[in-house]
Amino acid sequence: MKRGIILKPRVFITRKIPEDILTLIEEVCEVKVWPEEDTPIPRSVLEQEIREVDGLYCLLTETIDASLLDLGKNLKVVSNMAVGYNNIDIEAATQRNILVTNTPGVLTETTADLTFALLMMTARRMEESSQYLRQGHWKTWSPMLLAGQDIFGATLGIVGMGRIGEALVKRAKGFDMKIIYYNRTPKPELEESLGIEYRSLDELLQEADFVCILTPYTPETRNLIGKRELELMKPTSILINTARGGIVNEEDLYEALAQQKIYAAGLDVFEQEPLPTDHPLLTLTNCVALPHIGSATVKTRREMARLAAQNLLAYLQGQRPPHCVNPSVLTPKL
Repeated sequence: MKRGIILKPRVFITRKIPEDILTLIEEVCEVKVWPEEDTPIPRSVLEQEIREVDGLYCLLTETIDASLLDLGKNLKVVSNMAVGYNNIDIEAATQRNILVTNTPGVLTETTADLTFALLMMTARRMEESSQYLRQGHWKTWSPMLLAGQDIFGATLGIVGMGRIGEALVKRAKGFDMKIIYYNRTPKPELEESLGIEYRSLDELLQEADFVCILTPYTPETRNLIGKRELELMKPTSILINTARGGIVNEEDLYEALAQQKIYAAGLDVFEQEPLPTDHPLLTLTNCVALPHIGSATVKTRREMARLAAQNLLAYLQGQRPPHCVNPSVLTPKL
């Protein structure tokens, strides 16, 4: 290195991001970007690119495991453009003194909107009705044609009372819904302020007309909703999952829907993403499936990209990032 020249930190970004946010990173760092917007970076390319960088800016589509982290000899920070981080081996990162950051908060309201939209779509059979019309089956008005379930005054059960759960409560209040919730740790302060009631998971499943899954994905919540839990639900109940795939056992859910043990399901997340087009769930008229668009508004996605950039740049410049997943790797001064 020549005297007086300070090398910029090197960063790799695994997907095309908005130009103005990319510019913010380029002002501080030497940057390389996987140029595709809709195609995930191949693992082989990521394995090559991570070898020399100080920072990695990634999405949920990338698996950041121990073997990949071992290749990043200079890697200091992994900035995940998402709230969830089950795509990253946090323990392995911590062992290697690599900070992991995420982007909570900015997508709360947008994801709550989508969750309630799925609730309405499934209850009123909107997707099925649209296809019924488009396929030329609509011949006359009929008293019970495509009749669905009422939302106003129904009981909403929320599994996982975090930020998005709280935002969903506010939407449900506008429909005069009774709201019950299950959380690993009860939140009595919210019960009073939001007018909600705590239930055990089994009690919630038995009582709720709508069950919305909003809990984080962890080893403890994997297959949290399976055959036994689905059988506790009422035949008129509807299951909504906008949290993470793997929390609901998809084979068991298919059987419950196909055998009409529950009324319908609305899903924005799946264990395998993208969901294969031959997946059994896609054959069912009582299952609404979306391509993981919970946070997909222009404003929210831009804010997520900006926060991921802020997290990345803060740490590379010796500052504490706004959102740290494993803060134990931070030096005391941060």
